[in-house]
Amino acid sequence: MPDQQPTPTPTPARGPALDQLARAAYSLSAADSRLRGRATRTAGALSLTHARALRALAETGPLPIGRLAAATETTGAATTQLVNGLAAAGYVTRERPEGDKRSVLVALTDAGRQRHRERQAALTEALDAALAHHDVQALEAATDVLRHLVGIYDRL
Repeated sequence: MPDQQPTPTPTPARGPALDQLARAAYSLSAADSRLRGRATRTAGALSLTHARALRALAETGPLPIGRLAAATETTGAATTQLVNGLAAAGYVTRERPEGDKRSVLVALTDAGRQRHRERQAALTEALDAALAHHDVQALEAATDVLRHLVGIYDRL
């Protein structure tokens, strides 16, 4: 039998706290939408999906569109559009594997690798500054909550 988490005892504060969590999650989603809008209007700006693609490619090397779609948690069609934008910015190339004319591998360019490093450094710095008052346990708890929210939203 798998380990089960104990069910928290309901308290009067739990309902409002859960409502605040849901509101914060909606705000995070809205911030992502605003970021996507800036990324389409501003040269060099990266949406979270663009950043996930650059990170996946930096961590794994060249990937076929289908595997990149899985790594970015999006569809193949959306990933094709994503790759088009990243290629236009000079961050990725498309390569045909030797002997396979149907497949396309997406690979980082030097500019894409550099942009990924810059984005990661800026994100790490911003997170560290904004969350400096939270200890490691609080950050791990926040990570756990966010991962549970992903599961909840995937089921809704």
